[in-house]
Amino acid sequence: MPTRGFLIAMMVLLGATGAQAQSYPSRPITIVVALPAGGAVDALGRVLAEHMKGTLGQPIIVENMGGAGGTLSIARVVRSAPDGHTIGLGTLGQYVISAAVYTLPFDMQKDLEPIVLLPSVPYWMVARKDFPANNLKELVAWLKANPDKASASSTGTASVARFCGMFLEKQTGTKIQYVPYRGGAPALQDLVAGNIDLNCDLAANSLSQYRNGNIKAFAVMSKIRWFAAPDVPTSDEAGVPGIHVSTWHGFWAPKGTPAAIVDRISAAAHAAMADPGVRKRISDLGMDLPPEAQKTPAAFAAFYKSEAEKWYPIVKAAGVKAE
Repeated sequence: MPTRGFLIAMMVLLGATGAQAQSYPSRPITIVVALPAGGAVDALGRVLAEHMKGTLGQPIIVENMGGAGGTLSIARVVRSAPDGHTIGLGTLGQYVISAAVYTLPFDMQKDLEPIVLLPSVPYWMVARKDFPANNLKELVAWLKANPDKASASSTGTASVARFCGMFLEKQTGTKIQYVPYRGGAPALQDLVAGNIDLNCDLAANSLSQYRNGNIKAFAVMSKIRWFAAPDVPTSDEAGVPGIHVSTWHGFWAPKGTPAAIVDRISAAAHAAMADPGVRKRISDLGMDLPPEAQKTPAAFAAFYKSEAEKWYPIVKAAGVKAE
C-alpha cells in the first residue's frame, strides 16, 4: 500500500505537471525540420507554424537540420526538455525508415511522443526535361539499353526516394546509380540543371518545377491519379504496376512531454489544417489532409507503431546500410 509520503509526492508532481501545462507555452516554440530549407516538408512546416503561433500565443521558429537521414534533427528533439517548446517535424523516411538503417543512441518508438499526423503526398518518377524517354515504358526501355548509366538523387540512405527507385529497379530488372543529397531541395536543383537524370521524388517537392516545364513527370506512384497533376498517369496505368509509394508527415515531442501539452499542440495543428486559407496552401503544395480517424495523438501513436512494424522488415530485407 502506498505510503502517505509517496501519495503527497505524487500529488505535488501532478500539480506541477498541471501547472506547467496550463502555462504552456511560456516562450517561443522551435519546430526542428529533419530536412534542409526550401523543400516541401519545410514549406509545410512554415505554413502550419504561421497559423499555430496565433493559436498558441507564442512565436514559432522553424529550424532546418538535415543530415544522416534526418537522425541529427531527431536526436536534437530527443535531447530537448520535454516541455513542448521543441517539436520535431519529419516524414516516414526520417522517423521510421532511418531507425532501420542507422545505429542510433536512442529509440524512436520509445523516446518520442507522437503528437499529430499531418498531410500526406505520393512520390512520382521525374526526369530532367531533356531526358530521352517521354513516358515510363520508354524510361524502362532506355534503362535496359543503358545499364548503370542513369543517375538518380537519393536524399540519404534511408530515404523513401531511394526505396521508390529500388522498387522500380526490382519490378523492371533495371539498375540506377544513386547520388546522395542532404535533402529534396538541392536534389531538385540539380535535376532542373540537368546534373542528374532521374528522381523518384516527393511529388509536392517538384510540383512547381513540373508545372513550369522544367522537368518531366513519367508516373505517380499511387493507386489513383494525383489531384495536383491529374494529367500524369499512375505507375499501374503507365505499364509498371504495383509500385505504390507515398509518405506522410508528423509532429513529435520528446518522451515525457505532458499529455496536456501534446494535446494543445495537436489541437493547434488541427486548427491550422481546418482553416480554409491553410487548407488552400496545403492543397497548392499537392498534399492531402489526414483522415478524421487519425485526429488524436493516440491514433497517430498507433499509426506510427504500425508503420514501423511494416517498414522495418522491408528495409532489413533490402540490406540497405548507412553510407
